[in-house]
Amino acid sequence: MQNETMIPNNAHYDIPGNPSTAKSSQLSLNNRPNGEALRVLSEADWTFWKTNGYIVIKQAVPKEQALETAKFLWEFEEKDANNPETWYTAPRAEMKMKELGGTGMVECYNNQHLWNNRQMQRVYDAFVDIWGTEKLWVTIDRANLNFPIRPGHEYKAFIHWDYDPETKPVQVQGVLALVDQTDENMGGFQCIPELFRDYDTWKLTQPEDRDRFKPDTTGFTPTKVKMEAGDLLIFNSLQPHGIRANNSDKVRCAQYISMMPAEEDNVSLREWRVNSWKNRIAPEGYAFPGDPRNWEQTKYDTAKLNPLGEKILGLSKW
Repeated sequence: MQNETMIPNNAHYDIPGNPSTAKSSQLSLNNRPNGEALRVLSEADWTFWKTNGYIVIKQAVPKEQALETAKFLWEFEEKDANNPETWYTAPRAEMKMKELGGTGMVECYNNQHLWNNRQMQRVYDAFVDIWGTEKLWVTIDRANLNFPIRPGHEYKAFIHWDYDPETKPVQVQGVLALVDQTDENMGGFQCIPELFRDYDTWKLTQPEDRDRFKPDTTGFTPTKVKMEAGDLLIFNSLQPHGIRANNSDKVRCAQYISMMPAEEDNVSLREWRVNSWKNRIAPEGYAFPGDPRNWEQTKYDTAKLNPLGEKILGLSKW
């Protein structure tokens, strides 16, 4: 019998990427063949998205709500935002994806604060623009507190893909800024739009046995994306990206949010998702060690969902 805490047919168990949705969509991304209207993106945004493989949605979540989520993350991590002596602690669980060690992943997935942000209409509408369909599921993902580098707690920024680009995954990913990240020296999102655009040409210059998840970025300068609290960044999964090194004295706080077309006929995955929300169960996978304290189960209640939240979870059908 399938263990209800295990994701059925988990295609992400030995690779990065969030396993609460499929690895690749059966539907293509929105191409607006007839110039269909957009809900959130402007025409300039749309052109930027198609050209650069990422876009920032300003104030997808109210700033106050984003800051409240950041405040919760500090509580969950048992750390004081105003006392750096509390920031640098050993990880509670071993991460199979060693490159993420020291990046400040917060192993919380189903708290009310996280769901409040997921079920915001503007967040959902932005993903409707990207996909061209209203029938979406949200990823059940975590958050991040990326601390300034100091001796003994170094982090070497790296560029990677969560999916082998040779498999041409039809997928997007997203990150919500919970504090202002306008300082380029802060840890935050970086990517290489030039490599996103020129991948097919670039790969001809690369060895056949190259690491399909970590490109040689020689000759490229990563773009450091600035964001303000409440801004949502959406990027194509074919976009090489990463968390940049935090060489400031500030902490980068973020929540990972993405959506993809719902798979309502995938009963086992839908049941896992509903159980994950109801019983605060974390995904299992290569990059997801979970919280050994089980705080989500013991300290917090099941998140309350609005009608949109029920649909993007899979509790209610579209």
